[in-house]
Amino acid sequence: MKLFITGIGTEVGKTVCSAVLVQYFKAEYWKPVQSGDLHYTDSHKIEAWTDQTVCYPETYRLQLAASPHQSAREENLHIDLDRFQLPETDQPLIVEGAGGLMVPLSDNRFIIDLIEVLNLPAALVIRNYLGCINHSLLSIMALKQRNIKLGYLILNGEFPEDTERVICSFVEEGTEIIRIPEIGTPDREHIRAAAKQLTITKL
Repeated sequence: MKLFITGIGTEVGKTVCSAVLVQYFKAEYWKPVQSGDLHYTDSHKIEAWTDQTVCYPETYRLQLAASPHQSAREENLHIDLDRFQLPETDQPLIVEGAGGLMVPLSDNRFIIDLIEVLNLPAALVIRNYLGCINHSLLSIMALKQRNIKLGYLILNGEFPEDTERVICSFVEEGTEIIRIPEIGTPDREHIRAAAKQLTITKL
């Protein structure tokens, strides 16, 4: 099982959800691009929050905490999709993107292009906020247009029934819905507890 974790935007909890899925599936982890926070990267968080997880090195480690295309430009780099190679492993693998699907890696290549190049099914993280329905449906539509399989819809935290119903009605039959409980402070104890409470249902 190899899965690309993306989100409907920034700050929707992709890294926390990745940690829960790493714990649940006993998976390894790879963050292809890290922009900023090199002293405490998403890989560092996964290592701190989960049990003895193998984390593969990032293909690009960029200093500036900004969109990857801007961070790369600051260092006179060009992010080349041909440089990305999936880690060779027989274990389940969680791959975490940066931001949402249309976050630019260069002026004309985006996270959605990376998912396509890696040929992985996507798991879309959704968090409840005003506008999340619009962002969710646009993201699902973008994946459909590229013929990228939406393997999982990840509902991170609590959702009003009306919001959840509309979003789930837009997803193709066969997609699995992962519900992850609200996590106040991410740490190993809370990630373990969330992994035990996680539920998966199929549409």
